[in-house]
Amino acid sequence: MYVVILAGGSGTRFWPVSRIARPKQLISVVDGPTMLQRTVERVLALKPKRILVVTNSLQAEETECQLSGYRRQVPLDVIAEPVGRNTAPAVGLAATMIAARDPQAVMVVLPADHFIRDEAGLRDCLQTATQAARNSYLVTLGIVPTRPETGYGYIEADMALRGAGPFPVLRFVEKPPLEQALRYLEARNFLWNSGMFVWRADVILDEIANQMPELAAQLNTLHFGGDVWDIVDLEPQIATIYAQVTAQSIDYGVMERSRRVQVVPAEIGWSDVGSWSALPELLEADQQGNVVTNCLAHIAVESSGCIVSGHAGVVATVGVNDLVVVSSGDALLVCPKERAQDVRVVVEALKAKGLNRFL
Repeated sequence: MYVVILAGGSGTRFWPVSRIARPKQLISVVDGPTMLQRTVERVLALKPKRILVVTNSLQAEETECQLSGYRRQVPLDVIAEPVGRNTAPAVGLAATMIAARDPQAVMVVLPADHFIRDEAGLRDCLQTATQAARNSYLVTLGIVPTRPETGYGYIEADMALRGAGPFPVLRFVEKPPLEQALRYLEARNFLWNSGMFVWRADVILDEIANQMPELAAQLNTLHFGGDVWDIVDLEPQIATIYAQVTAQSIDYGVMERSRRVQVVPAEIGWSDVGSWSALPELLEADQQGNVVTNCLAHIAVESSGCIVSGHAGVVATVGVNDLVVVSSGDALLVCPKERAQDVRVVVEALKAKGLNRFL
């Protein structure tokens, strides 16, 4: 098994802690290791042959720094995309490299910025998916919904007479309105699209050739020297390929079109940690309902329901409720919890004012 971690996001929703060169996956959202480090750590027990982390040129140096210590436990490569082209080129590039060494190898594809409470449960789901992947299926993990969520895409599974799964995928569904999400929850055969995949390298490359021939043609120009994993030697070729390919997600480019997709239902305490307002789902609140991370101390005087991140310092709140208060050392964010998604508006305003050092 090979593990491919997609780690190229921009991370504006966690400003001011996240920045262009240090987005969500490269910060510690819930104390302790960064989200990228947690992603690596949770798959080490699977004993992968190699881990490939696909990031971008702006984040490559920090990614290397954060992951250098893990090379004592597993071979690990950081691949820097010269420009972002969404997930299909990243997956195709990693699959091409793996297939050059081991064509029928199973590869697990994971986002770098998700929270998983039940990490042993995730590994069990990946092992189940691996068995189906060896039989030439494209397998995705579908999160069992806990609420009628309008912010996620859904997967409709054929669960009739199939035991515990994996189940054939009937269709992928875009983010639904609330009434439709309620129907999906009641139907019990709709799952959240997690963006986690398991397949053989040769199978996904065959599907890319069928569904995305232009991308496949560019990937076929990649030639290897004596060592497949000599990333520096491949960089000029990768730059040429990325100058030619168009941006496309692996979901739309392949998964929604393929006829050999299966899904493994997963109940693993999953969250995509979409904004600061997601932290109450992940961390235990204090007696006043405040959720605190990365603080030496939070002094709450008649304050409740707040989300506080303090850059390892002390934060005091007095007589306030339901606020997000985040300090990064050089910038401070204060907003109502229900406006946490509007952090991206702040980032746009900083760009407009030319305050690029805070981006």
